[in-house]
Amino acid sequence: MKELWLRPDANLPRNTKLELLKLAEGRFSTVVLKPEDLSLASGLKLRTASTDERSDIRIISNAPSVAATEPEKAAVEIVVKDKSDEQKVLQVAERGIRYALVKCPNWKVIPLENLIAGTRNKLKLLADVSDLNEAQLALQTLELGVDGVVITASSRRDIENAEQLQAQAGAIAMVQGKVVSVKQIGQGLRVCVDTCELMNPGEGMLVGSQSAGLFLVEAEVHRNPHVEPRPFRVNAGPVSSYVLTPGMKTRYLAELGTGDEVLVVNRSGVARTGHVGRVKIERRPMIVVQTEVAGRMFSIILQNAETVRLVSDSASTAVSDLKPGGMVLLRIEEGGRHFGTLVADEMVIEH
Repeated sequence: MKELWLRPDANLPRNTKLELLKLAEGRFSTVVLKPEDLSLASGLKLRTASTDERSDIRIISNAPSVAATEPEKAAVEIVVKDKSDEQKVLQVAERGIRYALVKCPNWKVIPLENLIAGTRNKLKLLADVSDLNEAQLALQTLELGVDGVVITASSRRDIENAEQLQAQAGAIAMVQGKVVSVKQIGQGLRVCVDTCELMNPGEGMLVGSQSAGLFLVEAEVHRNPHVEPRPFRVNAGPVSSYVLTPGMKTRYLAELGTGDEVLVVNRSGVARTGHVGRVKIERRPMIVVQTEVAGRMFSIILQNAETVRLVSDSASTAVSDLKPGGMVLLRIEEGGRHFGTLVADEMVIEH
């Protein structure tokens, strides 16, 4: 799981820093603080990192030769400007230090590629980034990405914007829903989302008729006697359905176009960003699947075809074979959506 660290802007008043730390709970795992600000994190469910020995993680200056009495609780900060700086990080990895916090002020990709390859499974490599775009790039570099990012925040908006990284930083919580009914309906305009990715069994997109309950629709990864697999494709449902995208935002399937970002998710909830190569909208016969989760009802409409499958925790089933009592995976949330953004306290009824 990727780690998100927060560094409150050092120039902020103490009361503003405290507000940011409170807002960071549940969004970030660790806060980077000056020694005089450590008390701000008291009572909060946040791990602290500082040059002060009292912190949970001790930050050490830019020197791989420095000894750490507890290397598993140490993080070394290194500014990477050239190959010699990369070598410092590799030396730190060999000394058993747990974290390397690297800042790349010039080149943003190649140094991180070298470091990801050289430190893999030796330490946790965190990129100290200047903005959200740089954070997203670091989390995707060399496909594996860094182990986490350190984000500097000076406002509430900075914290809220960092939610866009959550899908890349950790797993999306999934629950099982019981199929209540399966009903064929007439024709409708369905959307096939062809991506720039090759998806694996158990991997697809989160789609649904209600934004509060999104089903994991599997990509066309299975071989059959009649058509070749299309592992880049998710036959996602009607034009009006919601689909989850990076930043944990929803969009209507009809809105997607070439180059847009979507979330590719597997049955464990691990997500990655994919890009749309094309969207195909065609008229096809449809089917409605209704499920129940803890007394709440959720539905999805999909093309009625053997190649369209919903995922469970151990397998997947073609919608044409679904029966009441079967189990499928969903992502559930509270609240409503305003132009795709979650408003947790809003009361919205969708059915």
